[in-house]
Amino acid sequence: MTPSSSAPRAFLIVMDSVGCGGAPDAALFGDEGANTLGHIAEACAAGRAEEGRSGPLQMPVLDGLGLGAAIGLSTGLVPPGLGAAQKGRWGAASEVSKGKDTPSGHWELAGVPVPWDWTYFPDTRPAFSESLVAEVCRRARTAGILGNCHASGVPIIEALGEEHMRTGWPICYTSADSVFQIAAHEETFGLDRLLTLCAEMAPTLHAMKVGRVIARPFVGKPGSFQRTANRHDYAIAPPAPTLLDWVAEAGRATHAIGKIGDIFSMRGIGALHKGKSDSDLFDHLDRLIGDAEPGSLTFANFVEFDSLYGHRRDVSGYARALEWFDGRAGGFLAGLRPGDLAIFTADHGNDPTWTGTDHTRERVPVICAGAGSGGIGLVAFTDVAASIASHLGIPAQGPGRSFL
Repeated sequence: MTPSSSAPRAFLIVMDSVGCGGAPDAALFGDEGANTLGHIAEACAAGRAEEGRSGPLQMPVLDGLGLGAAIGLSTGLVPPGLGAAQKGRWGAASEVSKGKDTPSGHWELAGVPVPWDWTYFPDTRPAFSESLVAEVCRRARTAGILGNCHASGVPIIEALGEEHMRTGWPICYTSADSVFQIAAHEETFGLDRLLTLCAEMAPTLHAMKVGRVIARPFVGKPGSFQRTANRHDYAIAPPAPTLLDWVAEAGRATHAIGKIGDIFSMRGIGALHKGKSDSDLFDHLDRLIGDAEPGSLTFANFVEFDSLYGHRRDVSGYARALEWFDGRAGGFLAGLRPGDLAIFTADHGNDPTWTGTDHTRERVPVICAGAGSGGIGLVAFTDVAASIASHLGIPAQGPGRSFL
């Protein structure tokens, strides 16, 4: 059934890793006390985040919708520089899935908690079994692989990129997430060859309940390697229909911005909008505020908070990204039509003041524009999907309850 020209639209915007502390089970993950937004704001106020910016954290748009209040609800303490009078609906959400990874967070926000335990590779050398290595070699047509360990992407490319170019062996590594990552040079190994290798390895790894196989292409010469925007995630499919499927099954248009297509294996997605940076992705969001169809869902992921600043423990960079995003959010919100709903949230934390380089188990803020004002309290990730379904007037198929 075609929706009327006045049918409400929904925009679900995930600020990847922008957690707000306070997860009730954080201690089980070694993350008790982690607080991505709170610790960034504290560092800014104390003058410890002065690279490329200065002073207290400035996020007047999202704070005006209730961002500071959401952090206070989650942790009991509103961080310095935040806590403006709230004009929107605000709260904080907790996750029940056992991972603190990208697919778990996004699927649960879309109404589907993960029903299984993910497979994680041991932090040993080697990290991968002989049989898995043999399959990579067979499909890559090489005599071996490089890496075979836990690593961060940029350092392992710097360390092994030259040997990779000389031998032609792919660089295979993992992390604290349930991932199998393959890095290769776009020119000497070949981008298409890398993508084919990852696509062919995905069924084996998905059967093992490894969440993602990630192609990590790079270019350059020894001493000046650079990863490119041609990364591709081959994610295991969600175990049940998600919010995207619910909306599509109701005959409505769905738009995916950024990594959403990869995370949901393109299920329920009508149009995909990608870019080389978060700035490109926000250009898509700004365009869709004018172009998205009545009754449609736009689901966006902004990854650079996580990929460029959280994992690298760059507090100043993370603060700069938050302030840039807040500025763009103001223009976007000005374009909302009567009846539109916009929800800003996150999928997990990645506290740049925390130890290590892993995601952190945290609650996430839930900040709503177009739904009145006031607190919604502590809610579940799945309540986000139920609330959007309610707003769009379609049945919700998951366990969540609407907070609207």
